Amino acid sequence: MASVERGNGVSFTQHDRDIVRTLAKRVAEIAALPVQQEKRNLWMRLNRLERVRPLIHVQAVAWNIWEELIPKATLQAADPFCRRQEMELRKQIYCWEHFRDDRVVDNVIACPLAVRGDVQSAGFGVKPVLDKPEEASGAHAFVPVIVEERDIEKIQTDPEVSVDWDDTERRYQRLCELYAGILRVEKRGRAFFWFGPMDQFITWRGIQQTFVDMIERPKWVHEALERITTGYMRSIGQIEELNALSLGNGNTLLGSGGYGWTDQLPQPSFDGEHVRLKDLWARAATQIFTQGISPAMHDEFAVQYEKRLLERFGLSCYGCCEPLDMKMHIVRQIGNLRRVSMSPWVDIARAAAEVGRDYVYTHKPNPSIVSMERWYPELAEQQLRDAFEKTRENVVEVNLQDLHTVRNEPHRLTEWTRIAMGLAKEYGGQ
Repeated sequence: MASVERGNGVSFTQHDRDIVRTLAKRVAEIAALPVQQEKRNLWMRLNRLERVRPLIHVQAVAWNIWEELIPKATLQAADPFCRRQEMELRKQIYCWEHFRDDRVVDNVIACPLAVRGDVQSAGFGVKPVLDKPEEASGAHAFVPVIVEERDIEKIQTDPEVSVDWDDTERRYQRLCELYAGILRVEKRGRAFFWFGPMDQFITWRGIQQTFVDMIERPKWVHEALERITTGYMRSIGQIEELNALSLGNGNTLLGSGGYGWTDQLPQPSFDGEHVRLKDLWARAATQIFTQGISPAMHDEFAVQYEKRLLERFGLSCYGCCEPLDMKMHIVRQIGNLRRVSMSPWVDIARAAAEVGRDYVYTHKPNPSIVSMERWYPELAEQQLRDAFEKTRENVVEVNLQDLHTVRNEPHRLTEWTRIAMGLAKEYGGQ
């Protein structure tokens, strides 16, 4: 099979190269459409807290949902590097052709900087132990690895962060060879951060035992959370010092919410070269705190640590799976807060009143609507219409996430998105 020689002596086959480049050309065509700029403008306005129509995003992120939409067996490239590129390009094309939500398709391929040793990727020196079921996508339990009180000393608070510039350059050159003349390749540092000190702790201590500890030994739990927070602080500080950050004010997915398009970042003092933490978005969440955790305990064991981290950044987001409709008074302590994620388990009317026009309201439909034994489009429309009625006065985005199956009926997501977009235009007056 013919191959294409690259400067480092390694070659892609012509077959693999043609597959990737053909898909890249299709992505470039989609990215050049005028509607992409229209969507960018909508996200910019939403993030300025302007009342635009609700923006819709289908966040199909779980590996098993993609296996139903684009089975691995359908991939054609042989080289593992090319197969990863092929899959990512096919995802973009699939979303454009089947979802037509408010995601923006751009003409950039990111080459992440090879950041080593930071706590977000390398951890804190304590590895969770999982009790996994036989079912690959089934729920797992955390086996406690922090057992004695002295075990919290294992939590490393002073990581040594570095950037492997040689590895970054090698991957950059490989991408440039594949995409030359079609899509722009950019080296990208960290552009968004997500923090969860308590969620991190329970992976080592176990959920039930942590809840008992919060009552029986709160001082010890605070010592552990302080160590985790310190580790986060030092890690992100080193990444900033290494000049390994990139602006996230564009097509950056903000975790449990929409996109980072904004003209309010970077800060006016940005020198055009050295990106700082205060030029970026960040998010925090304590997903493990369900309705059974009081606002006071949520404040004490979560927000008091999370806000210290978030306030290092320019704009922040809060929440994921934890219901926040009765906790907005503590969430409001976060000074640079811009969007709040409301889980499927909130009282929508109460949540809408609490958020008001002060923040972007991220509505998260219950993902089971597309995962049940049967698909009920009329129920999906009823649920969305109810949410839009109750959030008429808010600045709203809708994020359908935590998807794990559509029962091998991909059309469900296509139909859900069509319903959501239609209602969004109806309630947005567009």
